[in-house]
Amino acid sequence: MIFGFNTDIKQQDTVYHVQSEARESERLLQTQVFVKGRCIGKRAVPYALVSSEGDDGDPHKEKMLREQHRQVLDAIREGKLDSLLDKRESPETLSGIKELEMEWLNSNSVHAGGNLMMHLRVTDGGAAAEGARLTFRFARPDAAPYYAQVLTDASGNAEMSFQVDEAVLAVSSVLVQASYSGRTATRKFRLRSTG
Repeated sequence: MIFGFNTDIKQQDTVYHVQSEARESERLLQTQVFVKGRCIGKRAVPYALVSSEGDDGDPHKEKMLREQHRQVLDAIREGKLDSLLDKRESPETLSGIKELEMEWLNSNSVHAGGNLMMHLRVTDGGAAAEGARLTFRFARPDAAPYYAQVLTDASGNAEMSFQVDEAVLAVSSVLVQASYSGRTATRKFRLRSTG
């Protein structure tokens, strides 16, 4: 079972994106903190320290990951992130970094013919990011998440289509992560019915 949590939180003038996931291949519960699309630090705990193998392994791991995610959010709110992360770069050191950005070009007309169509543009410091890898996670109630990947073209543009009933758009979301030149930017898009 794959599970994870994503939260954007603002502290003073900095927006932090906190992403927690169970990394099955590495047997880790990992929380990463991003500023302007760049990972500034992470906290990772091996499974062996949080769970014994058994019938309740996944629910227990999910509970521990949720608690780890909450601890990082609390540390940001309290200004104590340095003490919690395994590795840390300060927002000040990131101020000169060119920002990786994602723009949703067709946010006003996304559903047609039974499909959700998303047109996105990725830029790196304002310039088109050709070959950026976009990873989509489409989540809707009562169904497993759907994952897909696509690369941007020479203009930094990419499109992705999902077959979905328009009635579930209002209770669905899409998480998109762009990876380019060793950096990432993650955005969560809320959907709405056009009808």
